[in-house]
Amino acid sequence: MAKQIQKGKADKLKTQKKSGKTKVTWQFPLTRQNYIVLGIGIGIIILGYILMATGITEEPALPQGKWNNPLAVYVAPILLVIGYCVVIPYGLMMVFKKKPQDISTPEENQ
Repeated sequence: MAKQIQKGKADKLKTQKKSGKTKVTWQFPLTRQNYIVLGIGIGIIILGYILMATGITEEPALPQGKWNNPLAVYVAPILLVIGYCVVIPYGLMMVFKKKPQDISTPEENQ
């Protein structure tokens, strides 16, 4: 009798596996908003490097010991730190709400 019950359970599991096929789809975790934030971060980093390059001159230091261009000394490093340490990680880790997708089969639509 126990063998009959086990056989019945095995048959039931096989039919569930056959009829219970589900299609698993994997969605990339980054959305359009993430890419926009990453693009802004890359733009900030590029601007920081451009400003840093403006400090390169034939005479980088004045006789009093001050730099010619304060943008290259003060603003550029701040922009680089903000870009690398704030904006890029925010763009990678922030989860934006996705719009619900209509998941229906063609049979349901008819």
